[in-house]
Amino acid sequence: MNFRDPEYFNNRELSWLEFNQRVLDQAFDETNPLLERLKFLCIVSSNLDEFFEVRVAGLKQQKQTLTHETGPDGIPASEALARISERVRKLVDDQYACWRVHLRPQLEAQRITFHPYETLPAGPRAHFDEFFDKQVYPVLTPLAIDPVHPFPQLLNKSLNVIVELEGEDLETDIAIVQVPRILPRVVPYPERQPGGEDYVFLGGIIQAHVERLFKGVTVKGAHLFRVTRNSNLYFDEEEVQNLLHAIEAELRRVNRGAAVRLEVQHHCPKHVVKRLTELFNLTEEDVFRIDGPLNLTRLMPLALQIDRPDLRYKRFSPNTVVSLDEGTDLFYHIRKGDILLHHPYDNFQTVVDFLALAAEDPLVLAIKQTLYRTSSDSPIVQSLIEAARNGKQVTVVIELKARFDEAANIKWARAMREAGVDVVYGVTGLKTHAKASLVVRNEGDRGIRRYAHLGTGNYHPSTARIYTDLGLFTCREEVTTDLAELFNLLTGISKFTPMNELLVAPFNLHAKFIELIDQEARNALAGKPAAIYAKMNALIEEGVIEALYRASAAGVKVRLMVRGMCALRAGVKGVSENIEVRSIVGRFLEHSRIYRFENAGKPKIYLGSADWMQRNLFRRVETVFPVIAPGMFAHVEEILEWFWKDNVKARTMRPDGTYVPLRTTESPFDAQAEFLEDSQRRRMARLKAVAQA
Repeated sequence: MNFRDPEYFNNRELSWLEFNQRVLDQAFDETNPLLERLKFLCIVSSNLDEFFEVRVAGLKQQKQTLTHETGPDGIPASEALARISERVRKLVDDQYACWRVHLRPQLEAQRITFHPYETLPAGPRAHFDEFFDKQVYPVLTPLAIDPVHPFPQLLNKSLNVIVELEGEDLETDIAIVQVPRILPRVVPYPERQPGGEDYVFLGGIIQAHVERLFKGVTVKGAHLFRVTRNSNLYFDEEEVQNLLHAIEAELRRVNRGAAVRLEVQHHCPKHVVKRLTELFNLTEEDVFRIDGPLNLTRLMPLALQIDRPDLRYKRFSPNTVVSLDEGTDLFYHIRKGDILLHHPYDNFQTVVDFLALAAEDPLVLAIKQTLYRTSSDSPIVQSLIEAARNGKQVTVVIELKARFDEAANIKWARAMREAGVDVVYGVTGLKTHAKASLVVRNEGDRGIRRYAHLGTGNYHPSTARIYTDLGLFTCREEVTTDLAELFNLLTGISKFTPMNELLVAPFNLHAKFIELIDQEARNALAGKPAAIYAKMNALIEEGVIEALYRASAAGVKVRLMVRGMCALRAGVKGVSENIEVRSIVGRFLEHSRIYRFENAGKPKIYLGSADWMQRNLFRRVETVFPVIAPGMFAHVEEILEWFWKDNVKARTMRPDGTYVPLRTTESPFDAQAEFLEDSQRRRMARLKAVAQA
């Protein structure tokens, strides 16, 4: 049977939009706290921005260059763009209906109000008039559009005003005013009302005063618009002399890449929209009329900063798995046995402490570290710098091409190099996405011992509070030797050789996954126990999907927990009847990758940094590692069981690629809430034990 028939595959981009719909569902969900719902609404906008900057931009280029390449779904770029446009319009309509009909009225009921400028009472209006005169007007620049004044290079995702003009002897009837990014897009009232928060949008203030910029002519209209540009980086890594400088140059260019989307206020006249589409070389298909604030992402700071704990998730303190008593250190606990951390329920500070301890410990000789994304004030980078200053050999493999984090990583690369850290950028042509840290320690009579941390998520303390990930501490020789070989591969000139336990993309990971899946199919046909349970962010790679279809046809029960894009179609008769796909979108972003194979009654479980996507399996350096310790194995089994029990946040895929809530008569079970409660029970038990000691 041909399991690669295009009808058996969901389109990647449409599947991603279905994921964004599940995020939007959380904004509608009234069981979520109000400001958390606002955050979900902002996330939808941010996700759509990236979707247009990267995915839609790429499809547009395919269409323009007449590239006939298609994904496994067989849909050409032109058809994909048409279907995307239709789906995005419904998504955006739903998004702004959520704002207008649900969130904004409910926020107002909680005394959090967004006032249209034209409805302001005299007192606040006088304040914002003065605010415009003193803080806004001095930084505004009117830009005429005529033969002498070419159309300005408006920045990616910038908010602007197009102004219609009339008067005698005018060379043009339109001009552009850019809304300065340096100013807050949402401006608070001059005095906070008791128990309330009141705001006005900056764009509305500028629209109301824009005639001040055009003396002696009449302003017929002023309309806000926003442009999204292609943000893909284009350079030949093998041809550039200096990768860091090449990426810096590309970052300067992408702010002015080709336009791919135009958002305008819903009442903007047709003739004005037509002028804008001509100026940006866009079509009506690229225009989105918005009935609400352009760029809801700008509301995220308010969702995070408004002081209303009653409108947020209840705060929690993560559990500390390892108790660092006086006279002991983390190395001591790792020597006692492997340690598993489940973030954010278990404290990521343990990982930060591991590197801080290594930086200060006089017995530590060397530290080797991968960095893909990290925070702007990263304590991990500071520890690596401190270690180098303390005379330790520190090597960091930093990924300069981490999308949208390129500038931050360039900054850290320079800072570390100045401190004496050996900074390298990995293997030519591959992104280094592996999450690994290796500490080399001279322990006297016990000799040289290596300690490792491997994880499914980034070394990013901030996102570790909102992403679910798993991390492993170990000093087992099998793992640390593998990791040392991996770092030699990344920093030197070596060929990959199979390792003891680590599986590494792009070298042997894809083949190993196919082998494990096919073995389950053989076991099922032989009457042996056979099952697959995999949790990941995305499932796109067609070779893996074909293998899963073979396994399903052989009778293997396949459970897939895929947060985002999934090209596999579940429940298709004769193809995937034994496959169920679910997705959980909740308080925390599901980011952990777990792969479980029944293996004829002797289960194998792997954790790692790789999703089942082409880029992870063939274009990135990824690490996947087995769970060996019995206690850890049982813990991961329980984690998987709880995820599958979720009937509150989980959605299940239908054969057409859409998702619906689970139908169940069981008592409500929210996996993330249960993990959170469990971590608090363990934390309180630990604190009680410490108090009694």
